Amino acid sequence: MNRRKFIKQSLLASAGAAAFPYILPSGRLFAASGTRKADHVVFCLFAGGVRNFESVHKMDGNLMPHILTGSENISADIAAGIDFLPPLGGAPLQTLGTLFKEFRYNQGPTGHFNGHTTAMTGIYTTTDLNIKAPPVNPTVFEYYRKHTSPTMSALNSWWVSNALGPYPSLNYSSDPNYGALYGANYVQPSSLISAAAYNVLGNPKNFNNTQLTSSSKVKDVLNKNFGSQYQPGDAGIENTSEDAATLNTFINSCYATAMSGGYNDPWGVGAANMNNDMRNVFFAENIITTFKPELLVVNMQDVDVCHSDFTGYCNNLRKASYALAHLWQTIQNTPGMANNTVLIAAPEHGRNETANTLVDPFGRFALDHTGEVVNGRAVSREIFCLVLGPYGVVKQNTAYSTPMGESIDIVPTIADVLGFYTDIPANYRNQMGSVLTQAFV
Repeated sequence: MNRRKFIKQSLLASAGAAAFPYILPSGRLFAASGTRKADHVVFCLFAGGVRNFESVHKMDGNLMPHILTGSENISADIAAGIDFLPPLGGAPLQTLGTLFKEFRYNQGPTGHFNGHTTAMTGIYTTTDLNIKAPPVNPTVFEYYRKHTSPTMSALNSWWVSNALGPYPSLNYSSDPNYGALYGANYVQPSSLISAAAYNVLGNPKNFNNTQLTSSSKVKDVLNKNFGSQYQPGDAGIENTSEDAATLNTFINSCYATAMSGGYNDPWGVGAANMNNDMRNVFFAENIITTFKPELLVVNMQDVDVCHSDFTGYCNNLRKASYALAHLWQTIQNTPGMANNTVLIAAPEHGRNETANTLVDPFGRFALDHTGEVVNGRAVSREIFCLVLGPYGVVKQNTAYSTPMGESIDIVPTIADVLGFYTDIPANYRNQMGSVLTQAFV
């Protein structure tokens, strides 16, 4: 298909639709050489800076009842600030997999972009990053797309972020051996898939500089894909007309649903109770049920209100717990992904032990994530990691309470689950962490 015909047939011909997904190459000619543990992986960067005190340590009661076992026993002031959510049903997620209670983000600034970059590349970033540029090291999407040959590769790898800003940059790296040809489809639903966004996306003057950069990136990727010639053995990059038509239908359907108000309360929890994290996970569920991707990464950011509102942080932490359980239910109700998916959830970093000076309406002090060290302990580096998966693949109802595992272990674990870990060149593999073998049978 030539470039003119493709763009004519696709919603990507409009400036607005160009901001929706990256339409990407069709994959490698060579399959991964390793044995798979499952055919699908969903990785959730959980909630945007979660302190273990409030999560796995339950120091304010069990704020994550959909994930963690045990009575809630939430303190009265926290309970007063929690929105009611209807029962979701099912056992707490930790009974369905392995919970690392003392996971660690051991190096680098305790900032969201640094934490995301580490978790999505498998390599620590020890300096402040240029948030306007792709990471230097390849992302998990690039490793996956270069070293496997999935049957639907242009539709089979997705990155769904809660916010724009620098996050589109995590789609692919500047590494000359990987790069844009191996990135994932990217979307940020709360900004791009809404009735308000529909009326704005076609008007570039309404974009801020970061969003304009993201739109230009998409166009650049498309132009390179259609404007270059490749030799046999290179990454195949021609988008099939079938894939373009499928995406076109999906995008149109998403906008139609948004325009009709269908995203206001899709889970039946009350529109006022839906936050951006829940909507972001809901959109990831749409991708799951539509495309059954082999690799999907989704994040949540709303607990970052903790900088000024501790009770709001607790409320959003509870909602993030609900969202993750809902995501797992959707996976298990999706033919082809049910009992064939590993879900990994981990915060990108924690939060300080010492409060700042801001007080919420319930008299609780807020928390930042500056990487402080108190009595030799860096609480903002203490996180958890949950690994869910099929019986016989992932250890069920298992919890480790001693320090075990790091952020840099997630990418090699994903690669191992999908069977391409040993296909990653050793000079890249050796910079990463280790496969979380403790989570698997």
